[in-house]
Amino acid sequence: MTDTPFEYGAYEEGRHVNYWRLDPALRAEAQRVYPPDEFAWAKSRLDEFGELVGDTIADNADVVDDNGPELHTYDRDGHVQNVVEYHPAQYENDRLTYESGIVADAFDPPAGRKEPLGLVHTLTMQLILSYVDTGFVCPVSMTAGAALVLRNHDTDGELDDYFESLTSRSHESLIEGAMFLTEKQGGSDVGAVETVAEPVETESADGDQSTEPLPADTDGGAVQTRTYELTGEKWFCSNIDAEGTLALARRPGAPDGTAGLSLFLVPNRTRDGELNDQLYRRLKDKLGTISVPTGEVEFDGAEAYLVGEPERGFKYMTTMLNWERITNAVGAVGIVGRALLESKIKAANRDAFGNPVQEHPLMKRDLFEMTVEYEAALAFSMEAGKWLDRYERDHDDDEAYRLMRTLTPIAKYRTARMAVDTASYAMEIQGGNGYVADFVTHRLYRDAQVLPIWEGTSNILALDLLRTFEREAAHERLFPYIDSLLSSVEHPLFDDLVDAVTDELESLKRALATLAEADDEYAQHEAKRLADYVFDVVTASLLLSNARRELDASNDARKAVVAQWFVEQTLGDSRGRSITDGEALPLQYFDAVVRHASLDADAF
Repeated sequence: MTDTPFEYGAYEEGRHVNYWRLDPALRAEAQRVYPPDEFAWAKSRLDEFGELVGDTIADNADVVDDNGPELHTYDRDGHVQNVVEYHPAQYENDRLTYESGIVADAFDPPAGRKEPLGLVHTLTMQLILSYVDTGFVCPVSMTAGAALVLRNHDTDGELDDYFESLTSRSHESLIEGAMFLTEKQGGSDVGAVETVAEPVETESADGDQSTEPLPADTDGGAVQTRTYELTGEKWFCSNIDAEGTLALARRPGAPDGTAGLSLFLVPNRTRDGELNDQLYRRLKDKLGTISVPTGEVEFDGAEAYLVGEPERGFKYMTTMLNWERITNAVGAVGIVGRALLESKIKAANRDAFGNPVQEHPLMKRDLFEMTVEYEAALAFSMEAGKWLDRYERDHDDDEAYRLMRTLTPIAKYRTARMAVDTASYAMEIQGGNGYVADFVTHRLYRDAQVLPIWEGTSNILALDLLRTFEREAAHERLFPYIDSLLSSVEHPLFDDLVDAVTDELESLKRALATLAEADDEYAQHEAKRLADYVFDVVTASLLLSNARRELDASNDARKAVVAQWFVEQTLGDSRGRSITDGEALPLQYFDAVVRHASLDADAF
């Protein structure tokens, strides 16, 4: 926090700045969710990365958006080569980003530490990177996700060479990850996967030939063969040329549905250096996220290596899905953060009717609301990331697992839609320039549109939330968790707000009990409303807890204003649309909330 409000008018645009330093809310949330010793080490690294992203990587991202990757499926003689050509600016961004430790730090101790950092560190760096290129965050995220899957499920170490390359600190030895789930006939219905996996003939110790893969040994032994040939089509393949691609396929005789799926690693080139038997048919002509090549892949006996035990592929892939959904959320938050920054700068610099736009009451309210919404999305997404990080540190932590499973689909669902709406309004604040490709809001809006689609649509996510309550009894951890947040807020300044959230918590409990007794059709009908309700109650509790912490630390009531506005606007009495109450917090506390000036609690 700063005693002096930020002078956003000092900037021409949200470029050639340090995004870490310009985002006090992000710094505070990172400090809250990192283990203390890790944050003490990481904060200087995050500061360096914020500077790098705001300068060189941001400039390169604009170049790449105009010069996206090109696919050369065939060479001049008509032979398949499956080459994706990138602009040199993308290669530079790759090198700068990966060698900053965005993936490696979470799996390998960086210099000066004995232990790796948690996945919260990777998420925070990805959020900063999303300020300039959410498309590029996709391969970065999938590289970390593929490494996480191999660390958790490649129990016999057969794929250690791929894990080491996915987590390399050197750009020259690094490989990227990918996840090919979608098939044309299935879409979100993963159980409809038609790709088949045939075992490759292997030679036993006595010289006998065998093509029969054995099921997983009940005593924990390995299957007889781990090499297969995949045949089938994958329809929406982001980071198409990755060497660490994970794909689902069905072995001969495996049951239908997700229960019959196995997980395989499919490289671009096999271990003997030969081009794999697959065809990159074409790249999609996408609206946004130009920096990541997304296309169609046809497996034609492609060499693939079984990950873990057969017929457990969908379970293994959920490790990556949970990770990707949270990274989708922090990516959305990064877009909101950049859109907000561009809006603040424009409103401070643009005059209308004799005054800067930010001085007009309607714009004060708009920027105030955008700031509160950003901090709400930030708090919820970082909280979801915290619980995933805790679970990945200790898979026996039942509280971490159930809270991660509850918060993850909600975070992805709410922040994705928020990014689209905020990017759209940021274009409006820019005026006509916001609709022109020369200005970054144009790209923010195009990139944001994929976020509600990636890693599960809003309906799929809402149904996943229902499953966490029905099958995993997630409410048994959720409600005590919310109670603990509210109990930490005891202070006269917050009594009315805590009472309002407590009342809503009781209503949420009744709503969940109603759905538990209802038939499936009604429960599904109300699933998204339930997700919204959980988001609002949890976020209100988090913001109040943050406000109390800041009040205790510095007697600063800025976050108290943020919490009050969120609670009143989302959970409060809306009779008269609040027009009749005569209150105008955005006019009273604009500098404190929008420009991050400190606010003495005695003045609140």
